[in-house]
Amino acid sequence: MGKQAATEMPAAADQGGALGQGPGLAPGREPVTSSKRDRILEGMLEAVGSSGYDGTSVRTVLDLTGLYRQAFYDNFPDKDACYLEAFDFGVKRLEALVVEAAGTQSTWVGKLRAGLAALLDALDSEPDVGRALIVEVHAAGQEALEKRAEVMKRIAEFIDSARELAGKDDSPPPIAPEGIVAGIHAIVHARLATGAGDGFRELLPEFMYFAVLPYFGSEMAEAEMQSARA
Repeated sequence: MGKQAATEMPAAADQGGALGQGPGLAPGREPVTSSKRDRILEGMLEAVGSSGYDGTSVRTVLDLTGLYRQAFYDNFPDKDACYLEAFDFGVKRLEALVVEAAGTQSTWVGKLRAGLAALLDALDSEPDVGRALIVEVHAAGQEALEKRAEVMKRIAEFIDSARELAGKDDSPPPIAPEGIVAGIHAIVHARLATGAGDGFRELLPEFMYFAVLPYFGSEMAEAEMQSARA
């Protein structure tokens, strides 16, 4: 029953978040437009991803963006605050890609496959952003780690929506979705940390097997792995 339901029943994947806007500017200064603010956030992610959190300074970000120091300090009190907002900015952008891709599918397994593929494609396209969001978050401190935990919880909640489709006899233990997300995260983290710049999309078949197995068994997990390879 569970295996059939997974291919026929829809599952929601509504995720997202909003970025706040910064404070006003000093009198007589050029307004910092949202496009400049985005450039700073993007520059922070690029700098942290390429140079590491500890190796990134405000000057590093400004050199990448071509903006003046006042543009930075009109919006952010320091590097730490900028990174925290850049983390939210980067996650929101990735989640938008994932949700858009998942929205083209009507089943749990279809949403999972499409969403994961979009995420892995994004990592192939921008590995520095991946490092900034996944690897260097440890160096950024407790608040950044808490933000990451919230993201992982949202992903785990979507994955565990398969529990309603699997049937009581097939339901895995409650810790299963956390383990699936932690396992996928650990593999991606390890590759990014060692400098990998591509090859993430190639992980999709194994990730699908890993996620489907606890809910729907080895036969369906194998089928989904082969489908993801096609």
